[in-house]
Amino acid sequence: QVQVVESGGGLVQPGGSLRLSCTASGSIQSINAMGWYRRAPGAQRELVARITHNGRSNYADSVKGRFTISRDNAKNTVSLLMNSLKPEDTAVYYCNADLYPTWGGPSSDYWGQGTQVTVSS
Repeated sequence: QVQVVESGGGLVQPGGSLRLSCTASGSIQSINAMGWYRRAPGAQRELVARITHNGRSNYADSVKGRFTISRDNAKNTVSLLMNSLKPEDTAVYYCNADLYPTWGGPSSDYWGQGTQVTVSS
C-alpha cells in the first residue's frame, strides 16, 4: 500500500506566501517524479510544478518566478514554496507521485487527498 499525504494549505492574503509539503510512504521501490497539481472551482485540474528524481523541474507559466518546487529523495518528500500569491491561485492543491511499488509492475500515479489554498483579503 502507498500513501501520499499533503500539508500546509490555508488562507493567505494576496502577496503572501505559503509552503506546501507532501510525503509518499509505504510499499515504494522508487519514485520517478513528484509534483503539484491544482483544481480551481469550475476548472480542470492543471499542473503547477513537477520535479524529477534528478532534480529537473518544470512550472506552469502562471507560477514561474513565484513558486519553487524542491524534493528530498531520501525522505520521499516534495515541497512547494508559493510566494507573491494571487487570488487566482486559489484552488485545491494535489500532490502526485509517479512511482514503482515494491510489488512490481509499471510505474503508476499516486495522489494525495488535496489541500485547500485560499488567497483572499
